[in-house]
Amino acid sequence: MNSERSAEYVLQTVSKRKIRFIRLWFTDVQGFLKSVAISPAELETALSEGMTFDGSAIDGYARIQESDMVAKPDPDTFQIIPWRHESDVARMFCNIERPDGTPFSGDPRHVLSRNLRAASDDGYSFYVGPEIEFFYFEDSGPEPTVLDHGGYFDLTPLDVAQEYRRTTIMHLEQLGIPVEYSHHEVAPSQHEIILRYDDALAMADSIMTFRLAVKEVALSNGVHATFMPKPLTNHDGSGMHLHLSLFDEDGNAFADPDAETGLSTTGRAFVAGLLHHAPALTAITNQWVNSYKRLVRGFEAPIYTTWARNNESALVRVPTTKAGKTESTRLEFRSPDSATNPYLAFSAILAAGMDGVRRGMEPPAETLDDVFRLSSAERSERGIRRLPETLAGSLEALAESELMAEALGEHVVDWFLRNKRKEWERYQHSVSRFELEQYLPVL
Repeated sequence: MNSERSAEYVLQTVSKRKIRFIRLWFTDVQGFLKSVAISPAELETALSEGMTFDGSAIDGYARIQESDMVAKPDPDTFQIIPWRHESDVARMFCNIERPDGTPFSGDPRHVLSRNLRAASDDGYSFYVGPEIEFFYFEDSGPEPTVLDHGGYFDLTPLDVAQEYRRTTIMHLEQLGIPVEYSHHEVAPSQHEIILRYDDALAMADSIMTFRLAVKEVALSNGVHATFMPKPLTNHDGSGMHLHLSLFDEDGNAFADPDAETGLSTTGRAFVAGLLHHAPALTAITNQWVNSYKRLVRGFEAPIYTTWARNNESALVRVPTTKAGKTESTRLEFRSPDSATNPYLAFSAILAAGMDGVRRGMEPPAETLDDVFRLSSAERSERGIRRLPETLAGSLEALAESELMAEALGEHVVDWFLRNKRKEWERYQHSVSRFELEQYLPVL
């Protein structure tokens, strides 16, 4: 939609629907949603000039001496918020600019837009379809209490939260975010909703909206929803498997029906790029100390740099397409968790894959057997590496990656490393319940 026409549509809709407040949304570097509300009287000015705010108060944004920032609404993202029963509140995502109108390099949405333009210059469009997992608990206290003891695909009475999912899906569809399906996941009180694929920027906006919608519906029902990667010790954590595809002027650039794996040369090179840059990439797709409690042996999350078609332990999987549906050929990247910043995650993933494409990388052999049964020597011989086992390990890889510095920008990477190293240091200083239960009685 033409941006001028979009702005006019927004102004007319706000007037006709008697919208009282318009929330301007953006994220900080870690992916926390930020919002400022304006009245209809300020809307035309906001659309044409943006709204000034103090960037020094936002994590990862500006220093005090250069604090002025401008939030410029994207009128194409205008939607009325459906969980407000009055239906008098709308939202728009913003691009963050400096007062002179130049894009702010620390804005995650700008980072993704820049990487998408680089791929477009090479003739590609990037699409993403996420499978988003999360938990419902009775409250947000430090002792998670599940609402059910259901398992994979269970229905009532084991899945008591299906009404929460149903309401969430209704809200998402009202916001123009199509849902493919939803179900109870493997762990008690764990759920999954799969969004229909879309271009990466629209999908990043949708994921931010999705997370808020899930939490708002939970809150309205007196429970707590969390995207924490691993809240329960003895059960699977919450991942966000990402289905990735590149399209060029000829269609799906990953598809080659004549290839044994169904993957084109471009698709294979994209896989190779993901595997090659996986250690540094993990810092972005799994950015929390808790993320690495999910990336462990014994559960479904991948921990080795492998790819395969039907091997669920693979980091990158090539899902089998239906007969005659080669245009649905895609890659499934399985390591990201649900608490990542989608703008930065998509940027890093696209940069890694496109590096493989531009350099004509070839992936290692497909891993057909159980990677966990291979010896360390066998894995090493096949070029299979362990993903970083801690946040500290992934940060080291990120700090050494020239590609990630270029893709995300020095501003984002420098702040991210400083912030996450502090998080790791705080974690190292803490004494866990495991240590107290294990050592206090005997030492």
